[in-house]
Formats: sequence, structure tokens, C-alpha cells
Amino acid sequence: MSNTPTIQNRKAFHDYHIDEKYEAGIVLQGTEVKSLRQGKASFTDSFAYIQDREVFLRDLYIKPYEHGSYNNHDPLRIRKLLLSKKEIRELDKYVQQKGYTLIPLKLYFSHGYAKIQLGVAKGKKSYDKRDTIKEKDLKRQIDRNVKGSYKVNL
Repeated sequence: MSNTPTIQNRKAFHDYHIDEKYEAGIVLQGTEVKSLRQGKASFTDSFAYIQDREVFLRDLYIKPYEHGSYNNHDPLRIRKLLLSKKEIRELDKYVQQKGYTLIPLKLYFSHGYAKIQLGVAKGKKSYDKRDTIKEKDLKRQIDRNVKGSYKVNL
């Protein structure tokens, strides 16, 4: 694997139930690719939407490239996602249902191309978030107990 960073949306799994995942290509400008290879991006409040049988990504912040000069990109521009017609139809069926949205989960490079992992997500209620935190704390406590109980004296 190469040393290019994977940028993850950590809040997505906390705020949403993820039902399906899709991998999409993303149309980028040259300076955006250079910034992404340095790991300079943020998913804060970003989402995808379908318009005219095409999928677009909105509010993905990609920091302007430091050495980009006058032809640098707009950091919050709307970016087109590349999916097959079949995948777009499937996503459209999900989004038509009440409460579903498209959330970016991960941005990474595969075989030299920038890819984004989209999740079909439904928002969690506050009590769901509390349950998730409770489960995570319980799992962490069990791991601590198990780690501490198997001591081998040599």
C-alpha cells in the first residue's frame, strides 16, 4: 500500500445508521489532488445529493495547495462523483425514502485514483447515540479486563 493518507469521517458512525456503502470516483482539479495526497481535507457537514441523474458532493473542504499560485481551486466547490447508472438508480431509491441521506465516509486513493466511500445513512436519535457510547465504553472495559487477566510469568 502507498503512503497516501486515508481521510475518514469519524462522526458519521456516531450520528448515523449506515445501511449501504458505495465506492465512487471523484472529479478533482490538479491542486486538489496534491492537497489530498498531503491529507488536507475535512468532511465537516459534507453530504452528497442526486441531481439530473448525477451525484454531487457538497461542502467537502479541501485546503488550497500551498504552492498552487493563481490557479488554485475553491476549497468548498461542488464536486461530481462518478458512479454507474445502476448504482445511481439504487442510491436514488434510498434517498427517496424518508430520512435517508448520502454521507461521505472515507476518502482514499486506489490505483492512483481518488475514491470516496459513500454511505446511505439514516440519522440517529439522541438515545441511539447514548446507546452507542454505552456499548463502546462496555467493550473498552471488557478489553481492559481481558488484557489484565492473562498475565504470563516467565
